Amino acid sequence: MAEAVSHPLFARIYPRMNAFAEAHGSVDHRQELLAGVRGRVIEVGAGTGANFRHYPPEVEEVVAVEPEPRLRALAEQAVTGATVPVRVVSGRSEELPVPDGSFDAAVISLVLCTVPDVPRSLAEVTRVLKPGGELRFYEHVRSRKRSAFRRQRLLNPLWRLLCGGCRLTRDTERAIIEAGFGVDGIRRFDFLINGRSGPASPSVIGVARPPAAGQGRGGVTTGS
Repeated sequence: MAEAVSHPLFARIYPRMNAFAEAHGSVDHRQELLAGVRGRVIEVGAGTGANFRHYPPEVEEVVAVEPEPRLRALAEQAVTGATVPVRVVSGRSEELPVPDGSFDAAVISLVLCTVPDVPRSLAEVTRVLKPGGELRFYEHVRSRKRSAFRRQRLLNPLWRLLCGGCRLTRDTERAIIEAGFGVDGIRRFDFLINGRSGPASPSVIGVARPPAAGQGRGGVTTGS
């Protein structure tokens, strides 16, 4: 059985944070993330289920994994508004409760900033994807601007405490490449609220392919 993950303070405030972000553009980001995805999908770290209503009809089923009890309960409620069949299950990204090679796509959105073990989580994504499967990712990341990164490092301890272990300084794009994924396409941007940036503004949306058996480190094959 997977170890329980409980962040009661964050789980209470996150729905409001997400509603605020959606009112300022994150709905467009979720739609961009999921455009063209098809087949059986595993969503790792489903949170409140904010993605559920944006899956295209080509998706046969979504298995949504969420370890935090309060957030998982909200995700279960969100199933009623889903556009495709969704099953919400308990589990951690480092130990996904599904068989090997059983999904056409994996979706990770605003999750890798919080997981304790990113390489293990990405190895699990590789394990559960079918040959030719894909990873869709949408994450806030460390800034490439020196001054902004310094501010992220300064705020990171308090941010982690208030936001369920979220780390402002993770270089998630690099972690995906170092896990052996080949990045088919990526968009890097600052998510601005009312024209202003914040510590979690630097963001990426992309598609990556898992390493083949025995393959080493991946790389960026296309992108902008």
